Amino acid sequence: MKNLIDIKDLTEQEIEDLIKVAKNIMKNPENYSDKCNHKKLATLFFEPSTRTRLSFEAAMYELGGHVIGFSDSNSSSTSKGESVSDTIRTVGCYSDIIAMRHPKEGAPFVASRKSTVPIINAGDGGHNHPTQTLTDLLTISCEKKRLNNLTIGLCGDLKFGRTVHSLITAMLRYDNIKFILISPEELKTPEYIKDNIKKSNKEFIETNDIEEYIGDLDILYMTRVQKERFFNEEDYLRLKDYYILDEEKLEKAKKDLCIMHPLPRVNEISTKVDDDPRACYFKQVLYGKYVRMALILKMLDID
Repeated sequence: MKNLIDIKDLTEQEIEDLIKVAKNIMKNPENYSDKCNHKKLATLFFEPSTRTRLSFEAAMYELGGHVIGFSDSNSSSTSKGESVSDTIRTVGCYSDIIAMRHPKEGAPFVASRKSTVPIINAGDGGHNHPTQTLTDLLTISCEKKRLNNLTIGLCGDLKFGRTVHSLITAMLRYDNIKFILISPEELKTPEYIKDNIKKSNKEFIETNDIEEYIGDLDILYMTRVQKERFFNEEDYLRLKDYYILDEEKLEKAKKDLCIMHPLPRVNEISTKVDDDPRACYFKQVLYGKYVRMALILKMLDID
C-alpha cells in the first residue's frame, strides 16, 4: 500500500491484518523493538495535535526508528509561502514515511500525488482521520471482542467530526451494525454520510436525545464540539455544552457499554465518569500507539 488517505483505502482483510499485528505487538513488544532500525518518520503537523502526533512518534521510537518533523506550520517554510507539494517533496528526501495533518480537506491527497515516500493522513479538516478509525476499530475489537452485531451511538459534533465520518465509513463493512446519530440540529451528520449508510442497507436513527437511546447502545462514541470549525463564536458557545455524559445518564446504560472518545475532551464527559469501568477513552489512546506501529510496518513493507 503506497498511501493511507481514507479508511476506504484499506480492504476489510487489510484492517483485520493490522488489528492482528497490533494485538501481537501488545503481547510481544520485544519482538518489534528494532523492526524500523535506520528508518525515519516525518511528522508534518500543520494543525495542532497532542495524541495523534505523539502516538506516531512513540510508535516509531518503539519500533527502533527515528522521527523528524514539525508540530506547527509557523515553524516550517509554509510560513514563508512554500506550497504543500514542495514541502512534501523536500521532506521525502529526508524520510522513509510521512504522517501529515492539515486543516484543509484534501491536502494529504494532494501531497500524496507528489510524494516519493508513503503518506499517512493524520487528519484533514473535517474530512478524514483514518488512523483514528484504526484506533477505534482496535478498541472495539479488544473491548467488545467483535466488529459486528453492534449498536453504535455517535454523539456531539457529527457535522465536522472527521473521526465520526471515518468510523461510520469503516463500520458499514460489518454485519448487523445500527447507528444512533445524536446531535443538535446544527451539527447533524452530513447527507453524503447518511446516503452511504442507506446504500449499505444499515439502519440508523437521528435524534437530539441521548437519554432516550443510551440503554440500547453497545458503543457510545462521544465527541467534542470543535471550536476551530466554527466561524461564529456565539454558535460555538451555544452548542459546546449541549451534551454532558455523567453518572446519572449512565444509570440507564448497559453494564458492558464501551464509552469512547477521540479526545481532547472539554466538558462533554464528566471527569467522574473516568472511574467507571465502561470508560475506554484512555485505553483507546494506548491502542492508538499499537495500531500505528502496525500501520508503519505495513506501509514500509516490514514483516
